[in-house]
Amino acid sequence: MYARTPDNGGRWKEKDNAIIEVLPDGRQVIRFRPVSALATPEFIKKLCTLYHQAMDQRQAEPLLVIASFIFDFECIHPFWDGNGRIGRLLTFLLLYQAGYEVGRYISLERIIEESKETYYEVLLKSSHGWHEAKHDLRPWWNYFLGTLMAAYREFEERVGTITIARGAKREMVRQAVGRLPGQFTMQELRRACPGVSPDMVRVVLRELQKENLLMCTGRGPGAVWRKRGSIPKKR
Repeated sequence: MYARTPDNGGRWKEKDNAIIEVLPDGRQVIRFRPVSALATPEFIKKLCTLYHQAMDQRQAEPLLVIASFIFDFECIHPFWDGNGRIGRLLTFLLLYQAGYEVGRYISLERIIEESKETYYEVLLKSSHGWHEAKHDLRPWWNYFLGTLMAAYREFEERVGTITIARGAKREMVRQAVGRLPGQFTMQELRRACPGVSPDMVRVVLRELQKENLLMCTGRGPGAVWRKRGSIPKKR
């Protein structure tokens, strides 16, 4: 991002930094001391490895894994400047990869900006004890999920008249299946279809099975659905 600017970007920080708060009287206090410059590359490498491991092995709810990744990224604070901006861009990227695309239509950046004081408060609250692995992620999780829910509520308000049209929810599920990877679970599909009932999702899955576009392996919550071909739009 900094390649075509005069700023010194694109590299890990070369000296230790700190997260500073400027008080109303002008005094500056250190809110948090991130990872040292020397340790930053190894911390980022480990963070990425653990993230992919958690996502690949489904060790936890993906949204909590994404939120935890972003929080640890901000605690590492790997760049001399722009860590908040890069953290928000990473948030959009990881959410898109997990099937949460509301950021394409609703500005998560704006929602965070409107709650900036809360944003910094929960970062500070959850960072206590981070270096000793004794921190509490719940304040940050609540804020992160609340931001995402606010975006989906706003999106639903904007397009509500469209989504309630006859057949719209059925088509929403078909399109969501088309965007998902070659194999997926019912839980992943439901996350990609906010506002659609589980019964409607199952109806569409059965339709796609009859059209020989999907096959199912296993039963119950652990069942895996596999695509047999591309999913056309319903006319």
